[in-house]
Amino acid sequence: MRLASSGNAYCLWLPVDPEQISIPVAIWAYCGPPPGPGELWTQWNFDPWLLLAFCGAIWLWQARMPIATPAARRNFAAALTLLAVAFVSPLCAATTALFSARVLHHVLIVAMVAPLLALALPAQRAPANPTGLPLLAATAALYLWHAPPLYAWALADTGVYWFMQLSLLASATVFWRAVLAPRTAPALALLAIVASAGLMGMLGALLTFAPEPLYVAHRIAPLAFGLSALEDQRLGGLIMWVPALLPYAAMAAVTVRRWSAAPPRARA
Repeated sequence: MRLASSGNAYCLWLPVDPEQISIPVAIWAYCGPPPGPGELWTQWNFDPWLLLAFCGAIWLWQARMPIATPAARRNFAAALTLLAVAFVSPLCAATTALFSARVLHHVLIVAMVAPLLALALPAQRAPANPTGLPLLAATAALYLWHAPPLYAWALADTGVYWFMQLSLLASATVFWRAVLAPRTAPALALLAIVASAGLMGMLGALLTFAPEPLYVAHRIAPLAFGLSALEDQRLGGLIMWVPALLPYAAMAAVTVRRWSAAPPRARA
């Protein structure tokens, strides 16, 4: 077994047979090779381009929101904090080892960062339909990037990796902006939240009950954490199926509270 690197890509090679050449079984692009349990908590990511992107995001938000409410500032700060957890903390390295960590990573983005950004950005003035294209786009992005071929492609190429992350975040933010728009009918907003949560739960169920491991990149690394590849995949499915629904429940509660606090004429 050997680990080869080229630029930002890392590839694990395993011998098929003593008389045969080695074959690649996993490739990691951005977050590097999978760490072991003992070194995981030292794997912080201080990529200067990433930190520059954080600074750029702060500048763009302040330029667009020169007079932001305290609530908007808190939501934006919380969104950036969770993005730092996803990409700067050791969770980034953990995603190369454990599929379950990757699921947690994606849940942070689509179910927590995205609604916080939606609340931090200027509200949409026109009535929105969150059950139309926004729901379709966000769901399609989530499902497509968990298809094994596209998932492997994202881990093999840094550019594709960031396209995956940005498409998940952008589509989810558009969805949550439509859901949380002041003029969106509360019943329609709640329907969209329930539909999105149900579709995510369905994907989690498919991963939980899959009869075999689906992701080549996570065939070996989970063993160091005491998990087989299938156990790691099922854990990821369970995270997406049950705990990931809690943020949706919280946003449903926010929607109900905002509707109940509105004047009677605004509820109509």
